[in-house]
Amino acid sequence: MANPKKAFPLRLDPDVYRAIEQWANDEFRSVNAHIEYLLREALYRSGRLKRRPPGMMPEAEGESGGGTQSV
Repeated sequence: MANPKKAFPLRLDPDVYRAIEQWANDEFRSVNAHIEYLLREALYRSGRLKRRPPGMMPEAEGESGGGTQSV
């Protein structure tokens, strides 16, 4: 059986939620799945998660976005 997911309440600014909701719809994901995807991508780019998130494009690694970059 797969690892169970941790459930917890999340409070978001309504404008942030609407933007994420639209983005999730554009990507054919639920809001919950999209938030998890965005968090995994940020964790991977910052070096805090070692596995690449599913669906993350390899060329996205070098993009600037505030994460650490190898020199």
